[in-house]
Amino acid sequence: MLLLSMLPSPIRRVSDPSPPRATRKTQPKIAAFDVQLFLDSAGLGRKVSKFGAKETVLGQGHPERSVMYIQEGGVKLTVVNESGKEAVVSILGPGDFFGEGCLAGQSVSVATATTIAPTTLLVIAKDKMIQVLHNESEFSDRFIAYMLARNLRVEEDLIDQLFNLSEKRLARTLLLLARYGARGQPEKILPKVTQELLAEMIGTTRSRVNFFLNKFRKLGFIQYDSDREIHVDQSLLNVVLHE
Repeated sequence: MLLLSMLPSPIRRVSDPSPPRATRKTQPKIAAFDVQLFLDSAGLGRKVSKFGAKETVLGQGHPERSVMYIQEGGVKLTVVNESGKEAVVSILGPGDFFGEGCLAGQSVSVATATTIAPTTLLVIAKDKMIQVLHNESEFSDRFIAYMLARNLRVEEDLIDQLFNLSEKRLARTLLLLARYGARGQPEKILPKVTQELLAEMIGTTRSRVNFFLNKFRKLGFIQYDSDREIHVDQSLLNVVLHE
């Protein structure tokens, strides 16, 4: 077949005009998969729950029967050990899932989910989520890729806690909260995250967080407005990348 395709085509006589060629249509570009649009169209996004700031969405040790998808706002996941010491495991924002442990047979939550700002969630029942993961391969692939990426980030957070100085840990945390490196444009303006929460997240004191925030502001890496929201500049990456 390859040799035949290389042979010249037969010569046509002038009296036998060639049939007009069909115009090849340009194939439209395939849009990026929109998880939110799919959830809505599949009927999974109809149960919407809204919370104010500092409200508990899911408690550690409580039954876990649903997967939550963050539309707006943010959630912190914390764990308390037997002696009562609390640690911040992760901070999640729009586009993130949590509560997915129920899909793997986890009957109770291992962490407490608390909102850090007014938050809107899509609550997806366990059986509905399993159904759509089985039936919709594109959504299933995207969800698995998301979970793998989030697990890698948790590992990086642990390494960050073990080996990096608190200044670099704070800079990395601010960039993660601003969603640098995530799909789409970074937020740049963070929700109203307290210095106490930042201290919990990076494992240091509030006074150290205050010191480094002032340092970052003087260097032009961040800005505060009148409402104390933090504006993050991309130049803050210099702190993370600097050895």
